[in-house]
Amino acid sequence: MLRVRATLGQSWRGFKTFQCAAVHVKNEPILGFNEGSPERAELLKALEDVKGKTEEIPCVVGDEHVWTKDIRYQLSPFNHSHKVAKFCYADKELINKAILASVGARREWDLKPVQDRAQILFKAADVIGGPKRAEILAKTMIGQAKTVVQAEIDAAAELIDFFRFNAKHAIELEDQQPLDAEGSTNTMLYRGLEGFVAAVAPFNFTAIGGNLAGTPAVMGNVVLWKPSDTAMSASYAVYKVLRECGLPPNIIQFLPADGPVFGDAITSSEHLAGINFTGSVPTFKRLWKQVAQNLDIYRNFPRVGGECGGKNFHFVHKTADVESVVNGTIRSAFEYGGQKCSACSRMYVPDTLWAQIKDGLLAIHKQIKLGDPVEDFSTFFSAVIDDKSFGRIKKWLDHAKSSPNLTVVAGGNCDDSKGYYVEPTIIQTKDPRDPIMNEEIFGPVLSVYVYPENDYKDVLQLIDSTSPYALTGAVYAQDKNVIHEAAKTLRNAAGNYYVNDKSTGSIVAQQPFGGARASGTNDKPGGQHYVLRWTSPQVVKETHVPLKEWKYPYMG
Repeated sequence: MLRVRATLGQSWRGFKTFQCAAVHVKNEPILGFNEGSPERAELLKALEDVKGKTEEIPCVVGDEHVWTKDIRYQLSPFNHSHKVAKFCYADKELINKAILASVGARREWDLKPVQDRAQILFKAADVIGGPKRAEILAKTMIGQAKTVVQAEIDAAAELIDFFRFNAKHAIELEDQQPLDAEGSTNTMLYRGLEGFVAAVAPFNFTAIGGNLAGTPAVMGNVVLWKPSDTAMSASYAVYKVLRECGLPPNIIQFLPADGPVFGDAITSSEHLAGINFTGSVPTFKRLWKQVAQNLDIYRNFPRVGGECGGKNFHFVHKTADVESVVNGTIRSAFEYGGQKCSACSRMYVPDTLWAQIKDGLLAIHKQIKLGDPVEDFSTFFSAVIDDKSFGRIKKWLDHAKSSPNLTVVAGGNCDDSKGYYVEPTIIQTKDPRDPIMNEEIFGPVLSVYVYPENDYKDVLQLIDSTSPYALTGAVYAQDKNVIHEAAKTLRNAAGNYYVNDKSTGSIVAQQPFGGARASGTNDKPGGQHYVLRWTSPQVVKETHVPLKEWKYPYMG
């Protein structure tokens, strides 16, 4: 049983404790979508419903659906002739209108008992796990080029887990209370932030957008959600579920917008209370600098939280299990085209194992199917997200082909005639500090440095110092002394650190996710402390015994 104090919506006078049932939550099971399964049949139907159609998606402020003149389209990455969604950019005037509407609704929402707010996320999780699962998966597959399994672990399992666990953590936070003393009672109230929170979402995980907006909201905040242009359809589906499950108008505003216009508008508002961000380092730095420049206009110091990607490593020791290394690296580097913040993009292999590992990688590389994830469920990964991504990755492939330090071991080709397709590419480098080993690519490109097996201690130092990022990393070794040594050397090199497992695949409540250095502020979404990031606690002391004297005893 949870012992919970008065909720945010109650007066602090005369607090009474009460009992409520413990909140039991477990991770959402991942469905298999095997031939003949009911979930596969439902998904195929949902895909047919979405295929070839263009959804119209407005800006939403309160209950008002608004269209501006700045019309944009979300294209399907694997078939860019298909306009998945027609949407519009909010202009500065509309963003400011949304800010004022949000701030106007904040007080009543913040005073609502946390249990009531949490029920909206619990209900939304049930709806996404049930009647809306196939629709959201289909829109994630077609709009973001995810395979069945990649859509399932993201737009279903992870999103559901975010909603359920963060609702649970929000409720249980109320039970974390200060000590009482004789004659007085002390209570911690977990208030929302005074102002609004801006949620800036990426394209690569439908779940991240839902979490960036949903978690601050459950803690009593009002939110302006800027979805990614290239994840618009799935994001809007999630937003509609939240509204249908009881989220009042003006608590989360749905605002597609040009990045700089949105950034300028939110950071120039006196009501900015926080930024919840996932995206690129340059964009995050720009927002942070704008906040710093405008500090004098804010009522509070805004909370700025962000996750910015990585240059994630697999370190292989001579005692590693080769099969695990090969299979784990293929999955980590190439699932979803390497477009995961945690994807392995640099690997360090001892010379005595390289021939064996290389043969294993090449054997699987020949079997990888790149194509349309909707028409062919045997596709391992599909096109990268858009023309900008394609162009950036192509430059790296050109660099690999022209540099004397680099050798393309497999792949290296790309084609954007129908979709933004990039082959899974494996590159060997003679120079462990070549830019391809330290700069984020965000595509299906794996770079490998082969080192003399006895120099592994130097290589651990090299891994720690090569890249500005520190998001995820993996160590493959059976020697316990090496595992221990690597853990000490790489202590600050990764926020999520794996031993004999790949660098991707974190699960909500099991491996809360995030990194430091250039990878972000490491607030660990998916963990129990994440909800505290979006509160402004107030401590209330109520004294029950009148004060009869102003003098202290020592004064005689």
